[in-house]
Amino acid sequence: MKLEFGEIQIKDVVLTNESKIEDSVLSINEQEVKDLVLEDDRFESVEIEIAKPGESVRITPVKDVIEPRAKVDSKAGVFPGVINRIDTVGEGKTVALKGCEVMTAGKLVRFQEGIVDMSGPGAELTPFSKNINIVLVAQPVEGIETHAHEEALRLAGLKVANYLGQLGTELEPDNVEVYETKPIFEQANEYPDLPKVGYVYMLQTQGLLHDTYVYGTDAKHIVPTILYPTEIMDGAIISGNCVSACDKNTTYHHLNNPIIKDLYARHGKDINFMGVIITNEAVYLADKQRSSDFTAKLAKFLGLDGAIVSQEGFGNPDTDLIMNCTKLEKAGVKTVIVTDEYAGRDGSSQSLADADPLANAAVTGGNANEVITLPAMDRIIGTTEYVDIIAGGAEGSLKENGEITVEIQAITGATNELGFNKQSARFV
Repeated sequence: MKLEFGEIQIKDVVLTNESKIEDSVLSINEQEVKDLVLEDDRFESVEIEIAKPGESVRITPVKDVIEPRAKVDSKAGVFPGVINRIDTVGEGKTVALKGCEVMTAGKLVRFQEGIVDMSGPGAELTPFSKNINIVLVAQPVEGIETHAHEEALRLAGLKVANYLGQLGTELEPDNVEVYETKPIFEQANEYPDLPKVGYVYMLQTQGLLHDTYVYGTDAKHIVPTILYPTEIMDGAIISGNCVSACDKNTTYHHLNNPIIKDLYARHGKDINFMGVIITNEAVYLADKQRSSDFTAKLAKFLGLDGAIVSQEGFGNPDTDLIMNCTKLEKAGVKTVIVTDEYAGRDGSSQSLADADPLANAAVTGGNANEVITLPAMDRIIGTTEYVDIIAGGAEGSLKENGEITVEIQAITGATNELGFNKQSARFV
């Protein structure tokens, strides 16, 4: 598959009565966006807030983050099987609005949601402080069930991101990148002297509100399979997770997976990037065994010499991570795992819930139990009333003066396993 990926740089976002992109300024018809969200009768109201880098703004609780993008001259649409019909994506032309993102916030869906600060020490820990955030603060109807609230918010974010992405389809991109992965035999023969490397992409699938979707299908129901990397750039994988803020891969992370981009950057130079194996993180031992068996089998089918395995979540998924790693190593595939750690506030506890001597090459995103104090902000988008009960918070986390003392797991994207905060990663 070959994808021409056009980037349209956005330097400012304003709310107005017309939606357009002009001179790198994204103008948003506020009423049209509200009407789009309120087509779903599970919402009572929605407000749209804009937060810009460097502002004294705190956004919480954050559910998901989505970069606006759309297909160009294609029968397919981004986020297939969810807000567009099921068509194979990952080829043709796609445009993305860079420098901004859609963020869903408002009433807490699940205690494992997070905080994004646009300035201060918290901003240094999240990639989302670097872009302009278009925040949908949505109020659900009274009495809505939690899973329905999550679904409504998920769909709202995707629909608005696609709506905004469509604004760029008639424009000339500021930058175009071309990504291509060929069928297995062609790809292997293209660079026969380079090591064949694949990416094992572990997806959070531990139950209700811990979901990831692949072409609209809940990934807990799949067996591991192979995807072209470019499919992921078009939204074949989206987040439905309410897991700890620093651990979950938001939809933005999936769309902009840095491991995939780094592997493409090295493709044809010192590696032959063969593709992506997606696998789930089950809760039953038999399911873990089945999925890790399939992962190793597919790696051999691709003829891989090496693999990178990234994890989403912690605790129970640590076993999936180690099972994948050990089975790949035993199959002759040199493996590097990418994870974060829960090593206790003093860093002296066991970092992972599982381990094996074969897991001897690792990249860590840092210790999610590390404590940070976030200063008060002049403006709050959403509400801070849940700070004491979100993962990483505790009774008394929110101070009377507006300061918040929490573990960094409460910050969205803080120690994400996909390596967005590479300055904190280290090889072991």
